[in-house]
Amino acid sequence: MIKAIIFDLNGIFIQSPKLSERFEKDFNVPIPEFLPKLSEIMDKVRQPNAGGSFQYWKPALEKWNITLSEQEFWDYWFKAETVSEKMVEFAKELRAKGIKVFILSNNFKERAEYYGHYPWIYEAVDKVYFSWQSGFVKPDPQAWLQILSENSLKPEEFLYFDDQEKNLKAAQSIGIKSFMFTTEKSLQETVNEHIPF
Repeated sequence: MIKAIIFDLNGIFIQSPKLSERFEKDFNVPIPEFLPKLSEIMDKVRQPNAGGSFQYWKPALEKWNITLSEQEFWDYWFKAETVSEKMVEFAKELRAKGIKVFILSNNFKERAEYYGHYPWIYEAVDKVYFSWQSGFVKPDPQAWLQILSENSLKPEEFLYFDDQEKNLKAAQSIGIKSFMFTTEKSLQETVNEHIPF
């Protein structure tokens, strides 16, 4: 019996234009130059005890002659993101029917704090697990095992949705039924197939 669902955050609840494409358009930073730097920085800042994330970005921004302050940089990045109201409402419906809803997100402190200002985070979700707090970065299976352990649930009592194949495979490796996110509609259909209400 399914008792809980784990969702990825970005790409499902939070829709974002590609930062690499925005940097190319707005600051003339070529995508092949931007993406390796993004990957390098994110690998560091998603970990606990990383310190302020802007310190990792500042040298790259200076190299690219981008003069944004820390606050301007975060505003530029985060305020371009939009919330999927359909997913928020669906998560609220699930909780109202007794299904636990968790978010598992590889994310860093400043972004997580920004999301903390969204009222729906507290209304639609039982708990958010951010890698910078937990120390477990997907696809490390410990990221999912922590949720199971803390909530006294078994792998077969979960469904999991993500938009990255490597994360789905990791969740499947510990027995969690996992599905690729494509659209809100198909996600809802999949959930309804597995949870008879």
